[in-house]
Amino acid sequence: MVTQPTTDEMAFPMKVVAKDVNFYYGATQALFDVSLDIMSQRVTALIGPSGCGKSTFLRTLNRMNDIIDGARIEGTITLDGREIYDNSVDVVELRRRVGMVFQKSNPFPKSVFDNVAYGARIFGIKDRAQLTEIVERSLTRAGLWDEVKDRLNHSALGLSGGQQQRMCIARALAVDPEILLMDEPASALDPRSTARIEDLIGELRGNYTIVIVTHNMQQAARVSDFTAFFCDGKIVEFGSTEHIFTNPAQKQTEDYITGRFG
Repeated sequence: MVTQPTTDEMAFPMKVVAKDVNFYYGATQALFDVSLDIMSQRVTALIGPSGCGKSTFLRTLNRMNDIIDGARIEGTITLDGREIYDNSVDVVELRRRVGMVFQKSNPFPKSVFDNVAYGARIFGIKDRAQLTEIVERSLTRAGLWDEVKDRLNHSALGLSGGQQQRMCIARALAVDPEILLMDEPASALDPRSTARIEDLIGELRGNYTIVIVTHNMQQAARVSDFTAFFCDGKIVEFGSTEHIFTNPAQKQTEDYITGRFG
């Protein structure tokens, strides 16, 4: 049985509401009746063992799973009250509003400037002065401007792993998203770079709605306001991070957080 947050814990406006979501890869069902309310301008962590459905669910939020042959979804997911799987939805615009940062940094083989400006150009911004402003603002938000301001015309592939990941966050921020999805954004990074990413999430939380998938329990406890524990394609428990980590209602949740399984 899924445990839901208390009324006090839910005292934030809803940004995304998923209701009875079932997801299939061909004949294989990956999500089972997943319902989750994601609060605006807060960080929600999705935790659980490998293969439990948390990354699959994350990708349903901006329809990244649409590109997979045979993928099929049932149920509803609304963004600001509008069903995102409605045929009238512009998927390109949806992905502008709901940006994504992947587990492994994926810089384009272009300059730092062109990487960050890429999305803005796709959406029709050509003016160099405007693009320069967007690039500086986005890199500043991502905590990277001071490190790369003299290297904007150099290849992004020359940045360190941690810098590349923060640049990818800047690239996502450059199109002014409302939501930022992060799929284990620090799993491939060293501890120092991981700490920078976690600090950055803390700085962004007041301006963006963030959903992060992580295997790192300490990381989830440090960066998130709410936590959903997934297992076998279902949500076992969802609540404030403090409640989930200090007083979980389900024994399965406690066993996972304390390392007894998973």
